[in-house]
Amino acid sequence: MKYLGLCIAAGLGLGLSACVTINGAPMDTTGNTNQNIVTQYPIETAMLNIYTKARSQTLTATVGNQNIVADITVAPKGAMVFNGKQVQGAEVSTLTKSNNQVIDQSVSTNYYTLNPLMFYGFTSNSGEYSIATQSMTIPKMAKIGDNNVLITENVYSDSSKRNKTGVYNQSWSLTQDSSNTAWLCIDTSANRLLSVDPDGATSECYKINAKGDILASRLTLDTPTQTIRFMSR
Repeated sequence: MKYLGLCIAAGLGLGLSACVTINGAPMDTTGNTNQNIVTQYPIETAMLNIYTKARSQTLTATVGNQNIVADITVAPKGAMVFNGKQVQGAEVSTLTKSNNQVIDQSVSTNYYTLNPLMFYGFTSNSGEYSIATQSMTIPKMAKIGDNNVLITENVYSDSSKRNKTGVYNQSWSLTQDSSNTAWLCIDTSANRLLSVDPDGATSECYKINAKGDILASRLTLDTPTQTIRFMSR
């Protein structure tokens, strides 16, 4: 699930280790008679919408004199087998352009099961093979200010799993945006195998409403030399 941020980082020449990359629910409101403030959001539904449902988005950023555009498409692939398990798969395609010139094309497949939502890892078109360990169930609902661990991810150069190239921790958090929207962020650590990770840490944030719909997104790449922020358009 770290694939998205690092695919874009690879296209920018920042280095590459693991190249993502995640139904209506009742809402709880508080406030006065003039304004209702939504304080709970359906986190599991939002992550299903992010990582498992068909969707597309375009992220843009300016890096120096470069205008960077990342076109991202998620396509469900149905039942699959991954690491000996019966799972579901969703393919993520990322096309990165600089000043209208293609600089990187990447494809990965995320693997998961439903009821409850559990993530198991990803594979990429470059051969990478990730095993994710999810120790906690993603909550159906979460309150503003809630946060928790999500997964620990071990990434290998190929499916033989002989050469480990990265270890990452991921967590999620929920913060207020407006009275009826919130930012759900999935934060990924730098590579724990390296003293200094050139790809750095990433933060994928999604603006959601009380139904868990994705309204907007932003991606922050925090490398040792610079911080790059992408916004959806």
